[in-house]
Amino acid sequence: QVQLKESGGGSVQAGGSLKLSCAASNSHYDNYCMGWFREGPGKDREGVASIDADGTATYADSVKGRFTISQDNAKNTVYLQMNSLKPEDTAMYFCATDVATVVPCPLKAPWYVTWGQGTQVTVSS
Repeated sequence: QVQLKESGGGSVQAGGSLKLSCAASNSHYDNYCMGWFREGPGKDREGVASIDADGTATYADSVKGRFTISQDNAKNTVYLQMNSLKPEDTAMYFCATDVATVVPCPLKAPWYVTWGQGTQVTVSS
């Protein structure tokens, strides 16, 4: 079974940027969805962005124009470039994956089966 590991989190000031990485232990599904989610203090886990094997991306309204999801299939890695960060972006960020049975890939956490351990992002004002 594929394992996911996130990296790239940290502390930045508002307006700054971070790039998160999600490395998969091996090439998994031929037709997959990869998603980025976040869980802020006292908040439910919410979808941030998703991407399928063809590169079709979906974004939450709260991050459109600021975040970009991308992938490097040769490295089995998905990235989340986060620009113009805001204090409300502070959260633990998780990546997740599952077989792409629907398109576009959903931003609903219960849909995904395999999860990473998360990486913390803290944005100060």
